[in-house]
Parts: sequence; structure tokens; C-alpha cells
Amino acid sequence: MFKRVFKQVSLGVALSAAVFAVQAADVTGAGASFPYPIYAKWASDYKAATNNAVNYQSIGSGGGQQQIIAKTVDFGASDDPMKAADLEKNGLLQFPAVIGGTVAVVNIDGVEPGKLKLSGKVLADIFLGKVKKWDDAAIKALNPDVKLPSADIIVVHRSDGSGTTFGWTNYLSKVSPDWKAQVGEGKAVKWPTGQGGKGNEGVAAYVGQLKNSIGYVEYAYAKQNKLAWTQLQNKDGKFVQPEQKAFAAAAANADWKSAPGMGVVLTDEPGADSWPVTAATFILLHKSQDKPAQGKAVLEFFDWAFKNGAKSAEAMDYVPLPEAVTKEIRAAWGEVKAADGKAVWK
Repeated sequence: MFKRVFKQVSLGVALSAAVFAVQAADVTGAGASFPYPIYAKWASDYKAATNNAVNYQSIGSGGGQQQIIAKTVDFGASDDPMKAADLEKNGLLQFPAVIGGTVAVVNIDGVEPGKLKLSGKVLADIFLGKVKKWDDAAIKALNPDVKLPSADIIVVHRSDGSGTTFGWTNYLSKVSPDWKAQVGEGKAVKWPTGQGGKGNEGVAAYVGQLKNSIGYVEYAYAKQNKLAWTQLQNKDGKFVQPEQKAFAAAAANADWKSAPGMGVVLTDEPGADSWPVTAATFILLHKSQDKPAQGKAVLEFFDWAFKNGAKSAEAMDYVPLPEAVTKEIRAAWGEVKAADGKAVWK
């Protein structure tokens, strides 16, 4: 039974007039639902600590990219890293904010969180509509001790443009040649089967309500909504549980410097402890700021989060960025400038 869903709400507080010489409006951001739980926590704690404002709306990565390009928000958020050519074309700076994991969640009577095991191939075949029942031989072979019903599998996927979908379909494309050939990867794809929910919130709600369903959500949504997540078999052939140390293991060897806009993709990483659908989530803002007070306020928020938000992130099973990475990020902030060419961040 569905218990609770993260709602798309704004978190607002008043921005101090001390930022530059004029009073700035509340800082606004929009985009990925994947990091919404931790951004909500950070914004709440930031308000308590500074009385400064962050309004973030969970609308999906595609919407976040569109809104920052259109300059209708002060920052966009996306789990699908923007390519170098698109960053250049739109005059955007991109940097990672936090790392997390996407999990398969199921609603099967008697199946508790972390009990069911799935391989990448079987998972892809479920989302392709090839494996149609829970007692299919391929699933039973991985779960000889789990009682599975002879019931149709109800697939739930995202209906909106989603960075979570990008990471999910990127992973399925790496582990299943059939998925790669028939569907491929992207923020939005032509799903072979199933029904769509908007945001991580919507997918969590549907899976919570529909018996014998399977979907994919960021791990915090699975825990918050008391959904049963599955183990996944990683690239090293090990079945692993989704948890902070498994996400950290997948990110351990990330080469942030070499990726345009630090846009590292962390799916299907090697390592016995690595969670196979790990992802960084990214912030986008304009390098040339029409309203420099707003741009500075955005950077002040994430500077505060990097310094003070690690414990909150870990408590929600996200992985904070290493200090060496946040140092590189702050150096890149020097590219954000006011109309007169002066750096917004010093």
C-alpha cells in the first residue's frame, strides 16, 4: 500500500540583501527528481543556517535543461550530463553535486526489500516484455529460495524526460545487446511495454499501488516509500545490495577531469562491491550572468552544501563528492561572470 510520495514542492527562504548591493529575489532551480530528497534537505538546513533562499522544483532532467537554457530558472539540474557541444552552444557551466544509485523496486506479496535477485540480462528482458511472468524460469533460476507468483509482471517506467531514465537505459544498453538494438538509451525512449509515471515520485507511487509491478527509482524514494528493492548482479558477477558503500565503490575510479563538464557516467562500473546503476547528478548555470546576485547565490548554496551537507547526504544513502572534486568545481566557478566580465565567485 502506498505510504508516502515525495511531492513536487518548492522550498523557499529569503535571500540576504547583503549579496551584492541590491536585494535579490529568491534563487530558483528546477530539474531532476533523482536528487530532490537531498536538495530538499540541504535547502531546509541552509535556511536554518543562513536564512537564504533556494526554491527547487522536481520536474525531471529534461525540464531542468530546457528551463536553464530558457533562463526561466537560476540553475537547472540533470542526471543526464549535457554534452560539450551543447554546453558551449548554450553558454552553460556544468558540475556534479552528489552521487546516488537507481534501484529496481517491486511489489510482490512476501518479497521483502533486498531479497529478490536480478541480473542485467533478465532485467532488460523484463523491460523488453520478453519475460512476462514472475515465475519465469530465468527469474526462478536466480531465486530458487524465493516464492514467486505465476502472475503477469507490470512494468512501470518514467513518462517524462528523465536523467534517471538515461542512466537506467544506458545501463540496460551496456548489459543487453537486444535492449541496445531495439530501444537504446536516452532521457526518453520508446518503451516496449509498461505504463509511465511522472518523476521518481510517480513511479514510486505506481509500484506502491500495483501488485506484481516493477519499476526503477532513486534509492531514497524506495526507502521513503517502503518499497522492496532488488539485488543486482554487477559487472564482476557479484550480487550486491544498493547502499552508500556500493555507490561509492562504483564512483571510486571516476575520471572527472577528462569528461566534458565533468559529465562522468557511472553505470556498469567494475569492482566486486560496485552498484551497477550508479549516477552523478549535475547542476547547470549560465556562464554569463544577467543577474549576478542570483548566480552568486546559487554558488553560495552549493559551496555551503559541499562544506556542510555530507552527513545529510550519507544519511540518505547518497555519496558526497570527494574534497578533491569539490576543489576542482570551485575553480571552475571562476568562469561564471557578470556582464562587465567580473567573476561572480571569488
